[in-house]
Amino acid sequence: MKTTIRGVSSMATRQVLAELATEYAQHSGCEVAIEAVGGVDAARRVQAGEPFDLVVLAADAIDKLIAAGRVVAGSRVDLVRSGVAVAVAKRAPRPDISSEDAVRQAVLTARSISYSTGPSGVALAKLFERWGIAGQIQGRMVQAPVGVPVGTLVASGQVALGFQQLSELMHLEGIDVIGPLPDAIQITTIFSAGLCSSSTQAQEVGRLFDYLASPRTADAKRRHGMEPA
Repeated sequence: MKTTIRGVSSMATRQVLAELATEYAQHSGCEVAIEAVGGVDAARRVQAGEPFDLVVLAADAIDKLIAAGRVVAGSRVDLVRSGVAVAVAKRAPRPDISSEDAVRQAVLTARSISYSTGPSGVALAKLFERWGIAGQIQGRMVQAPVGVPVGTLVASGQVALGFQQLSELMHLEGIDVIGPLPDAIQITTIFSAGLCSSSTQAQEVGRLFDYLASPRTADAKRRHGMEPA
């Protein structure tokens, strides 16, 4: 009988993990089933003791689960570095985002702005506070519900300007990705894998982690808008 590894991840790594899980199964004979949900939900379910073998989340979220005893200490493996991009609806005017000042102006003039519940959304809110405009735009800020891609709100016309991980925006229909945030304000999240304490397949999960972190997966990571960690 084939071994099956069961995991949960945030939405940002959904596409790349699906591709790599399929490839791993083909050469290892081990099936990998990773459910992608909102990062907040994924962490909550692991914290509640749901029986997963592995979890893939932002590195700081993995560290919190290690501290809580839900992920095995020493098992964290950094997989990808993921940056934030900006999107508008298909064929909508594309604001200048070539500099920090340009992005600030785009935010100030946008009819509405959307961001995620994930780590990039938290960092973006802090950026707006640092700029001193948080109060000014508060009524135009729309936080996407957990597990709902920001890009879907942009595509439907609910919001004019969307900020989210490039990996989550690039595969969506109905939007134009203007580009990444400029380097001066880029928000980079490291996504990591961890072995869940509830797993009884530590050896097989370890082999999967070795594969996911190996150089042979670099091209797939870049195809999905991320860089190897």
